[in-house]
Amino acid sequence: MIKDILKYKNMNKKLLIGLFLLTGLLSSCKKWLELQPESEIAAPVLFSTENGFMDAINGIYNRANVSELYGAELTFGTMEALAQNYSMREDQQDYRQTTLYNYKHGRFIERKDKIWAGLYSAIVNCNLVLKNVDEKKNIFTGANYEIVKGEALALRAYFHFDLLRLFAPSYLSNPTAQGIPYASRYTKDPTPMSNVSETIALILKDLEEAKRLLTSDPIRSAGYKVGYPTVTDTTITTELNSASLFLQNRRHRLNYYAVCGTLARVYLYKNDKANALVNAKEVIDAKKFPWTLSTDFGAFDEAKKDRILYKELVFGWYIPGMAKDVKDWWFRTGTYGFHLIEDAADFIYEKQTAGSMDSRYKYFLSKNSVQGNSPFFEILKYRRNPLSETATANLHYLMAPAIRFSEMYYIAAEATYPTDPAKAYDYLNQVRSARDIGDKLPVSNQQEDFLKELIKDVRKETIAEGQLFYMYKRLNRGIVGQTGTIIPASNNIFVLPLPNDELVYGGR
Repeated sequence: MIKDILKYKNMNKKLLIGLFLLTGLLSSCKKWLELQPESEIAAPVLFSTENGFMDAINGIYNRANVSELYGAELTFGTMEALAQNYSMREDQQDYRQTTLYNYKHGRFIERKDKIWAGLYSAIVNCNLVLKNVDEKKNIFTGANYEIVKGEALALRAYFHFDLLRLFAPSYLSNPTAQGIPYASRYTKDPTPMSNVSETIALILKDLEEAKRLLTSDPIRSAGYKVGYPTVTDTTITTELNSASLFLQNRRHRLNYYAVCGTLARVYLYKNDKANALVNAKEVIDAKKFPWTLSTDFGAFDEAKKDRILYKELVFGWYIPGMAKDVKDWWFRTGTYGFHLIEDAADFIYEKQTAGSMDSRYKYFLSKNSVQGNSPFFEILKYRRNPLSETATANLHYLMAPAIRFSEMYYIAAEATYPTDPAKAYDYLNQVRSARDIGDKLPVSNQQEDFLKELIKDVRKETIAEGQLFYMYKRLNRGIVGQTGTIIPASNNIFVLPLPNDELVYGGR
């Protein structure tokens, strides 16, 4: 969808560049959140039209898609190294040091500081939209005011939540611990720190308001059908049917159901299982997101494979520019890219039991070997279909998954277990069944047994997506190594150090 946005005829590129000068500003700022509004002159012109607001929102998505953020590090980069999901050779010191939790390593410091700066830069631009949108409500047509404001609020909350999950203790660990600054205004003044509970409350406030505003989201209409962009049959998919480019491909944006999914995540993080279940079930009960057919997941024709389970994405980041880097660097053939040694792949996917049936084991990974080395598994989830630079060569867009349909089942299962273990296992078994695992897990009345099975399946499902580390942290559980070794839970691991300048500014 983002490639389509570039087709807007009236897009003022100079104004857009001015709007996002804040991105570069952060890298040299002495105090990370003393943000200087550089676009005060450009903003009145940019925000004088409906399309100007749409351009600004699209710019925020573009900013979030870069490799320093969701285009790599917050999906299949740093976050997966922290979760022990990659095998690293001795000479791969950059990310190998991350797997060892060496937070003083220079390259790690550079990467995590860019995450901090990049997310706050995106937040600043959300605030710039929100600063202007109410004053210009009369220029919008249809439900576009509600959609623009709803997405800006949802993005602001989404970015803050990931900052909280990275740079502050978990709610379970210490709800009154120092959290992060919640930047809710477009201003040059520094933003004070909030504690963990206060930050979560502000995130939930933004998300609940975004959910209210997005009730008219086109994705909620009965006629909106999720499908592959290469399928032109409008009885199967209607995601490209809107006359407005801004309203097409709603799953590439923080749409209504994506906001529900984010609310489910945040409420579960707060240990509010009742509200987590309500929001997860709203996505499930909408029956909007079909399970991927095995014939698509495992299609023989490379151009027709659906390796990322595209129709199940409630929300994802569109990253077409990463296609070459995914192939040539992150997951390149050979033992220098991210991969799994054979023992690790067999352990994670339980080769001797469920793995023998699991379509994820069969199609996310590919066994390979290089002369002189032991067999290993390549990770194929982001492989271009086929290996091509052209977008038209694929069954679907190249996406970094952000919220999966299956995650709603995992959340519903965890939220349900305390009152109805049988129903909880049913939610979990439905995901397993969708991945061709015919054997159902028996119901156990021991919560520890349930959590172990849940975490194992989340790991299989979300490998290379950046979510597992957050789960370990939220539950304050030891991190399971690639062959079963447990790394004890500790805030020394779970809480990333703030940037050095922010230590002075924040008083930490």
